[in-house]
Amino acid sequence: MSHPDLLILGVLRALVEVALLFLLGQGLLALLAGRRRHTNTMYKVFVIVTGPVLKAVRKVTPRQIIDRHLPFIAFAVLFSLWIGLAYLKKLYCDAHLLQCF
Repeated sequence: MSHPDLLILGVLRALVEVALLFLLGQGLLALLAGRRRHTNTMYKVFVIVTGPVLKAVRKVTPRQIIDRHLPFIAFAVLFSLWIGLAYLKKLYCDAHLLQCF
């Protein structure tokens, strides 16, 4: 028996997890590298990967929020989305009598 909806939920949740981990890595590297972080190659990779997430969060947040706080807001949004997707997966598995977790 095939469950493509379950696969889609799993893929979406994995993408959110990757974005969360990249935001966390970017933050930790910013703490470790300090002011010289912009010359660090790995930090540049983190900036490239997290750029679309931060741009999306910038579009939905009010202008009063300064850009320095965007990564924290993005992390909170992604974390709540991750929890919401886990809840949807649980509901789907319960509705179809599957043991997913």
